[in-house]
Amino acid sequence: MIFLTRKAEFSAAHFYWIDSWSQEENERVFGKCANRNGHGHNYTVEVTVGGEVDPVNGFVVDLKELKDILDREVVSVYDHRHLNYEVPEFRTAIPTTENIAIAIWNRLEGKIPKAHLHRVRLYETHDLFADYYGELDGE
Repeated sequence: MIFLTRKAEFSAAHFYWIDSWSQEENERVFGKCANRNGHGHNYTVEVTVGGEVDPVNGFVVDLKELKDILDREVVSVYDHRHLNYEVPEFRTAIPTTENIAIAIWNRLEGKIPKAHLHRVRLYETHDLFADYYGELDGE
């Protein structure tokens, strides 16, 4: 088994808000991130896949195909979007770094031929990121 990681970048806006809470409670918990106009980030996503090296071509996965899948399933959906308003999975989930990483996993799972999805790492800023490894057995 070998692991291969590919990076992609996208820019998107979001805000944190729970409708059942008062404005005061949202502002207390989420601070300036509760501004309903939103704020933006330049996100970096790392997608790690695992598998066996093909003895003929030396690859775990076709690199162009992996890039095309990331572009189609993630970048084209999230780039230059307001996540709360324009991306369906965030109409009911707060677009935190953690939830975006899970959503990216869900968009990619089962779509990468000849390799299994091992990890999604999403950087919101250079010093803040979340790792998601899918549902772990027994949890």
